[in-house]
Amino acid sequence: MFGKKLIITGLASLAVATSLFGAKIHVLKSTIAEEVFQTLVVTEVLKKMGHEVVDVNEVNYDIAFQTIANNANSEDVYFLASMWDPLHNSKLEAVGGDSKITKYNKFILNCAQGYLIDKKTAQKYNIKYVNDLKDPKIAKLFDHDNDGKADLSGCNAGWGCEKVIEHQLDAYGLRDTVEHNQGEYSALIADTIANYKTGKSILYYTWTPYWVSGKLVPGKDVVFLQVTHSANPNTDSTKLPNGSDYGFNINHQRIVANASVKTNHKDIAKLFNTIKIDVNDISGQNMLMANGQNKEKDIKRHAKVWLEKNQAKIDSWIKEAKAVK
Repeated sequence: MFGKKLIITGLASLAVATSLFGAKIHVLKSTIAEEVFQTLVVTEVLKKMGHEVVDVNEVNYDIAFQTIANNANSEDVYFLASMWDPLHNSKLEAVGGDSKITKYNKFILNCAQGYLIDKKTAQKYNIKYVNDLKDPKIAKLFDHDNDGKADLSGCNAGWGCEKVIEHQLDAYGLRDTVEHNQGEYSALIADTIANYKTGKSILYYTWTPYWVSGKLVPGKDVVFLQVTHSANPNTDSTKLPNGSDYGFNINHQRIVANASVKTNHKDIAKLFNTIKIDVNDISGQNMLMANGQNKEKDIKRHAKVWLEKNQAKIDSWIKEAKAVK
């Protein structure tokens, strides 16, 4: 949507003049357009603190983590505001872990993931588990290209979730009955919604916060499938305290930055440990995008409105961060 490099401009009324002594900030943003909003919020707060945003680069997660790790000892600040914990933990370990990248406190809490099917099909055939798709007759219900396999609208390569899905296709014996369709997720999910509207059975992976669950409402239009036992490459157990198991952990998004930030820029480290955005605020903004407000200027406006509504909270974060010695 925004190309390989997105330079955040505008919002001038929100930013104070950059201090000559402020840190130089290099912002990394994932290729998921719905993560621009949270990146803008963090970036604007850093500008308010007097730091200089040098550039904002849109890259995939692996490149973002590698770039941060490569600059572990830099005087500049390299950060990403959308690391998914625990989904991305193995990616961080692969580039050096804690010695290269600092993972800060929970930034956006309680982000869910999982597999869903339309409620009508779930009720008619008593489908409750992903494992039920091992039955060719059940899988055939979700076959849209007549190859005999259920069509699963899945996860983009490089996001991390695709490795979980691939792992589970083996763990639950679904290779012969489920096709993991990958490509551009927004296009896949658009086809999924179109199929639902024409009365077809649908099977897809998604996460929250994301606009899909505003279009296909869990409990009303669709239902989450559970798994009979945990099988996730990132963790030993995905079972929730209430006994439910959807195959994925509840994730928390965190800000990650090069390791030197915590010693060279303690005010920024404090901000990264303090700043929070409610998951419902993210979902609401994502829904605005789904409803057509998805241009760069729209997302900047969404961030501006959020910052204005949360001015007192932001002022307290900045005061707390600047008090750190």
